[in-house]
Amino acid sequence: QRLKAAVHYTVGCLCQEVAEDKAMQFSKQSVAAISEITFRQCGVFLILCRHAKRSTVTSEDVKLLARRSSSLLKYITQKSEEFTSSSMEQKKKKKSSAAKGRRALEEQEATITESEDSNMA
Repeated sequence: QRLKAAVHYTVGCLCQEVAEDKAMQFSKQSVAAISEITFRQCGVFLILCRHAKRSTVTSEDVKLLARRSSSLLKYITQKSEEFTSSSMEQKKKKKSSAAKGRRALEEQEATITESEDSNMA
């Protein structure tokens, strides 16, 4: 029940955003209907994953379910590619900053070693 309420709340927020953006309104009944359809579709996703013996719904699963609507499939594919490219950029940034941090640490260690060597001499 809490999950269903959360879906209803999220759908309500999304409908409100669309309403403000498009200068229109959604009735309470239409929000409730969209929420119910969304909740039932999530159940279909879960059945699909169980059938595939997985516990996670992937973007490929969503694309498979959206294949009947070419515009929806195109939109989902575009968003998936955007998400993938942005996450790849973030990983590259993390790797480069980690490499810079390692280099700085190695330089510090080299400096400390040099100063210890000069102190011993």
